[in-house]
Parts: sequence; structure tokens; C-alpha cells
Amino acid sequence: MVAQQFLEAATPNIFGPDTKRLQAHVWKIQCTQKLQHFIWQALTGCIAVGARLGSHGMQIDPQCIRCGMAPETVNHTLFECPPALQVWALSPIPAAPGQFPTGGLFTNMTHLFWHLPKDNRMKMYPWLIWYIWKARNDKVMSNVNWDPNEIIVKAEAESITWRNAQTRLQQIHIETFTLPPVTGDICQVDGTWKETDCRVGLGWFYFHTENMDKLMGASNLRRGISPLQTELEALIWAMQCMLRNSKLNIVFQTDCSDVVKMVSKPEEWPAFSLLLDEVNRCKRGFTFFIIMHIPRKENTKADKLARSARVLPTNVYYINSVSPVWISELF
Repeated sequence: MVAQQFLEAATPNIFGPDTKRLQAHVWKIQCTQKLQHFIWQALTGCIAVGARLGSHGMQIDPQCIRCGMAPETVNHTLFECPPALQVWALSPIPAAPGQFPTGGLFTNMTHLFWHLPKDNRMKMYPWLIWYIWKARNDKVMSNVNWDPNEIIVKAEAESITWRNAQTRLQQIHIETFTLPPVTGDICQVDGTWKETDCRVGLGWFYFHTENMDKLMGASNLRRGISPLQTELEALIWAMQCMLRNSKLNIVFQTDCSDVVKMVSKPEEWPAFSLLLDEVNRCKRGFTFFIIMHIPRKENTKADKLARSARVLPTNVYYINSVSPVWISELF
């Protein structure tokens, strides 16, 4: 009842639940961006379960392959299918009849987002969701069964490892990681995404460390489903522009560490396979290509270009050696 009131609170003119607050909260969950993106996909119905595939015209039995008891919806797969129910029952996440898990996906996500006790063990739930999904895929694709306790152990171990890594990062001074200066052709890239805006912004700033050469780009696109998608789109556009301008020996820099991971190990990010295929296609055009992570404070030019393009009321596609007139201070 509380969740239903929350979901219907936005405006009386909207029919059905308003999920904007749920979707916005996804990017605040304390977990990896890969898991954030998967939970976003679950909330928006963008994962390949039987009921969704059937509704898009595919000739497929919408019933759950694992239990055969109900249509395979997102909520059934992650929360109501007996193997998933068993995981939640054995996990530290409190379960109560009629409260969690329930037959409503948004109600279940509301419970996980805002109604769990203040306990570090509760923070494992994104990994539980992820491994429940992986277990479903292994059963459907390879007829491999996961033990529920194995899922819980893996989820808790990865949750602890991730939290410890964040703690170490907070404790380490940036001076410890002082790198030798990068020389030559450098292209800094950034993408900016805001859930309330209809467009995203892409920005890149090229410069040569030993002369006065510089070039910059700012553009906007229709908003995609996640910030991470926008970061990849910014990289792809920057790569395409460098190739068109015969800049073939480039160090690309981004303040999004996940983009570096995605380019390094694309097979671990299947949800972005189409974009990563384009990255690899562009990479083949360079004679020298490196992508590296830099602190956000060192990426201010690309960030300003991207943010300025995102908030413009019209479409923009700007490439020049001088700053666009709508930015007061870039340098």
C-alpha cells in the first residue's frame, strides 16, 4: 500500500505508476555501473524474458521455462519464480508475506531501494538480482542449475569486495597515483545525461601537448537509457571525428572508469555490444590508440562542452578550433 501511494503521488493526470523516482534512484545505488544499468533495464522492461519477447511478436512460449507456473515476466524471473524466491528467503534481506517479495516489480524495487534496515549486508541486493538473472540464463541456455546458497555467497563476496575497494580509493591520496605526463595528441571526452532532460550532451576536446593545435566538438542527441550509454556515444563520436581529421595517433582520456573497462573487455558488457562493436571498428582506423582514465577535475573542457550542448533547446553539431559562442569561459 505504501509503495502504491508513492508511485501514484506525482500527478493525477498520469495513468499507471510514475516510475521516474525509481529510475532516478538506480544511479545512486551503491554498486557497479554495470549492475545499475541492469537494474535500470529491469525497471524499464528491457531484459529478454519470455513475456516481453512474446509481446514484441516473437513466436515464443511466454511461460517461465524454469518453473512453468506463470508467464516469464521481469518480476516473476527476479522475485517470484521458486528458485528466485528461495534465494531471497535464504539471503539476509528481510522477507515478509505480502510485503516482499510481491507480485509487483515496482513495489519490490521500492522495498529494496528505501525500506531495508541500515545494515551493510543489505547492500548486497544488486548482486543478488544480478546472480538470480545469471542463474536463469545458465538454466535456459545450458541447463545448468545454481545452488541458491552459491548465489548468496557470490553476491555477498562481490558486494564486500566492491565496498572495500571504494574505501581504499577514498583513503588513497591522489599524489600516490601521479603519472608521467602524457605527450602528443590527446582527446578528452565526456558525455552528460540527465533523467529530466530530453537530450544528452556529448563533448570532446583535442589538443597537442607540444604545439598550439586544438579542436573541439559539442553535440546533443535524443536521451538514451543510461549515463553509461551516453559516455560511450561521446567516445565513439570523438573517435569518428579524430579519424575524419586524420588524427591517427591518439590518447583518449575520460573521467568514466567504466568506459575504459568496457573498451578493454567488451565481452563483459553484452548490453552495450552494438556500441562496443562500433568502438572496435573505429579503433582499427588508428595507428596508435590508448584510452585512459583521468580525474574529473582534469576533464573540465570536454565536460563544459557536453553540458552546454545538453541544455540547448535545439539540436547542435559543433566542431571548430575556437569555443562555441554559447560558452562564456572554456579556457
